[in-house]
Amino acid sequence: MNRISSFKVKLVVYFVVLALVPLTAAFYGFSSVNRRSEERRVDARVQAGLRAALTAYEDVLANAQRQATALARESRVQEALRTGDRVALERIQRTAPGDVRLIRNARLRVPPLTTARSVDVYAGGRLLGQVSVVVHFDGGLVRHLSERSGLEPVDRLVAVRKGRILLGWQQLRGAPLRAPTGHTAILDVGGTEYRALAAEPLSEPKALSFVVLSPQSLASNAASSTEHRLMTALLIALLLIALVAYVLSRSVVSRLRHLANAATAIAGGRLSQRVPVQGRDEFAALGRSFNQMATQLEARVDELETARGRLRDAIARFGEALEATHDPENLREVIVESAVEATGATGGVLESEGFRVTAGDPGNSHGPDERLSFSLTTGGNSFGRLVLNGPAFSSDARELAGSLAGQAVIALENARLHAIVEQQALLDGLTGLANRRRSDEMLHLELSRAARLRAPLAFVLLDLDRFKSINDQFGHPAGDAVLSEVAALLAETVREIDVASRWGGEEFALILPGTDLEGGLQLAERLRAALGARPVRVAAETEILVTASFGVAAFPDHETEQGLFAAADAALFEAKRSGRNRVVSDADVRRTASSESGKTS
Repeated sequence: MNRISSFKVKLVVYFVVLALVPLTAAFYGFSSVNRRSEERRVDARVQAGLRAALTAYEDVLANAQRQATALARESRVQEALRTGDRVALERIQRTAPGDVRLIRNARLRVPPLTTARSVDVYAGGRLLGQVSVVVHFDGGLVRHLSERSGLEPVDRLVAVRKGRILLGWQQLRGAPLRAPTGHTAILDVGGTEYRALAAEPLSEPKALSFVVLSPQSLASNAASSTEHRLMTALLIALLLIALVAYVLSRSVVSRLRHLANAATAIAGGRLSQRVPVQGRDEFAALGRSFNQMATQLEARVDELETARGRLRDAIARFGEALEATHDPENLREVIVESAVEATGATGGVLESEGFRVTAGDPGNSHGPDERLSFSLTTGGNSFGRLVLNGPAFSSDARELAGSLAGQAVIALENARLHAIVEQQALLDGLTGLANRRRSDEMLHLELSRAARLRAPLAFVLLDLDRFKSINDQFGHPAGDAVLSEVAALLAETVREIDVASRWGGEEFALILPGTDLEGGLQLAERLRAALGARPVRVAAETEILVTASFGVAAFPDHETEQGLFAAADAALFEAKRSGRNRVVSDADVRRTASSESGKTS
């Protein structure tokens, strides 16, 4: 009884050790992936908040420009500037919202850390003065932009100038902060680690840039919490494995005892080849029992060895062939040929609706043959019927044919599932368009082809206007309906050689081989007009009119994937900034930048 208990302990220890290695590897792998996932989630929030803050700042400047333009058009302002009525000018400045400056026969000098939007007032070709709305870059503005950015309360939006915090965080004003632009970095700010992301320096005021800081501890704490839960699950799994191993060991020991007793009972001779016997456990008893049966079994072993070798070889070849491919057409050929070879049949056929695969002579041309038929069906999916013909099939051949048919069903089902998974890996689940991964692959492929053939290639980015308000007002199912409708419009409009994809969120991308910048603009404008004339029904009596902004760039103006995307993204940003629901090309952005540069110089 002690020997049996010892063997049980060994089995339990072996099971626990075997399970511990993969579980530990899985734990560390999942921990690493989880930590990176938490950091990416924080980075995505920081990037979105920074973009929103920049957009809010542009809105502030645009409001200032509109206010200055409106005041300049008022007759009372023009009259006060013409007559030089200081009382009237001061009254207008006091009553107007914000910091309004009315300057007669001169232009405003903008003080440091401010920017202004000004409009000249003329009468009869003569300059009467200037109306300016001054935007002060102070703590109040930074707080306003932070509120508009949608950042979490723990995140900080600060203004940095010459590598030091200028505004946005009173406790650390003047502290050094040099954050990289374009990607997130971990920095020590005031003795605390933060994930920092900086925007490009502003054009107004100069040498000033926004930086978003998010505590590194948020991602670390979330990852640690998940790791603790995973460790608890790992310990519970090990306990369950130990319990299962103990139950199985009792069953194995009991069966070995019955098998040793049965082998001893039927023993009646000796074999020339002896089984080495060591120890005193049940396996040693099994070895002694089978050594006693060796003489009577020697002849039978010789007779069956050849047949078993043939079966093993056939099954091994069949299994290797099935593992080698996920192509259903090749699999059917392998199934029929292997089944005919393994069973000694004269011929075989695998047939179903739409296909027929044969091997050998499946038509009984050699006389009345025996016929074996197997339906290849699993889980409600039918892969046809396998039929084998031969003069006569032994019981082993019939059993082998049934085993091969079962393996064939598994292989065909795996091929079907592999095709489904392969397709899902490249398509967006909601819209049915290509996903970001597929779009990146196709952009690389088409850009390489365009560079090789020196052919044009247009790239279009489009972003739905005010999509968040749709989700907020009508709910996320309505937002999904809008995304699906936009995807359907894209699929209807583009050519077969074009690639339409969901780039992410409410943003879509079009890859247009053989299309230059002008052609991309025409297609984008056609899509913009079609979308505006195509309300989306989100409820029984509710329709939403959706608009989108488009950014267009083309090869060979930009010869790399990064350059092409950056150009289209800049054009899309300009379309958003200039009022939305419009198409802007990379060439428009460059012309605008050149014009502004000329004015500055």
